[in-house]
Amino acid sequence: MKSNSEKLTPAALDYRRKMTNPLIFWFAMLVKLPSAIFWKLKVKSLTSEECVVTIPYFWRSQNPFKSIYFAALAGAAELSTGALCQLALAGRGQFSMLVVDFRAEYYKKANSKIAFTCDQGTELFNLIEGLRPGDTSQLTMISTGRTASGETVAKFFVTWSFKRKS
Repeated sequence: MKSNSEKLTPAALDYRRKMTNPLIFWFAMLVKLPSAIFWKLKVKSLTSEECVVTIPYFWRSQNPFKSIYFAALAGAAELSTGALCQLALAGRGQFSMLVVDFRAEYYKKANSKIAFTCDQGTELFNLIEGLRPGDTSQLTMISTGRTASGETVAKFFVTWSFKRKS
């Protein structure tokens, strides 16, 4: 059986290159998701196994309580799951994807740079490969936000629905 990295299509390799190139990412987000630019989100790594997105703590991302605004944290978490989904779907035909549920758990004040990691690539790739035209499926993906010292700040549970089009 092939590993996920061997399963990446040429379109997925191109998507990964674009998402991890700061300039291309900036222009893509300007058009598709301007809040990612406002909050200075960065895709630090994107592999077939995981995606890591960072968000800095600074004036544009903070709330009045001197921590990162919950919506900014949610945006970084959602991007870490969505980018992994897009990577898995790239070059595999026509799909639709949609967030159908979203839940968060907060553990610690986010007052430093936070890295959100979603490491469910293997599970996601297996799900996508199993979908036939007309099939739908859902996957709850977990993105964990941690400080540089490894302390967990929050966990976000993003449920994606996928439908393979005919």
